[in-house]
Amino acid sequence: MIKSIPPETAIRSYFHAKDENRPHLLARVFAIDATLEIANRSSAIAFPAVTNGREEIANVLVRTFGQTYENVYSFCMARPVAGERRFVCKWLVAMSEKASRDVRVGCGRYDWTFTEEPPHLASHLAITIETMQVFPPDVLPTIFTWLDSLSYPWSSAAEASERAPQIAGLAPVLRYLNEA
Repeated sequence: MIKSIPPETAIRSYFHAKDENRPHLLARVFAIDATLEIANRSSAIAFPAVTNGREEIANVLVRTFGQTYENVYSFCMARPVAGERRFVCKWLVAMSEKASRDVRVGCGRYDWTFTEEPPHLASHLAITIETMQVFPPDVLPTIFTWLDSLSYPWSSAAEASERAPQIAGLAPVLRYLNEA
């Protein structure tokens, strides 16, 4: 019998794979023939619109991404319920660019679809990148002190907003996270 993987466990593995540059962990997240769609509304970061297959998803979200960025923190603004086959939530992410040390803080929406049959891996992930703000390297300590104070990887708009530093460029991110 194949053991089921709850959505919460799969999504937590996704964050560990992406944030910690561990592409092998995506075997605990995506079905081998999974698809990734990215609707990017920002010019501050680039991804292909459609990616097919777990290995190509690993290349896009972990391997190639990890060549450019470090200090990656990703947060889900809600927690899935056990047994859900579809889960939609807002997300918050921040990272620094290796070459320039610029900091990027962005947000958007995840739309996860999990298979009906065990182990219930993700068959499809649609990511909407709503905004991605770019900051100079001197704000790195302030941004990452904020992120270190949040519950990882499950946070909330309220927690993120309450603890956010007073940096004007964060306003579009916080506004989106707090929209109904």
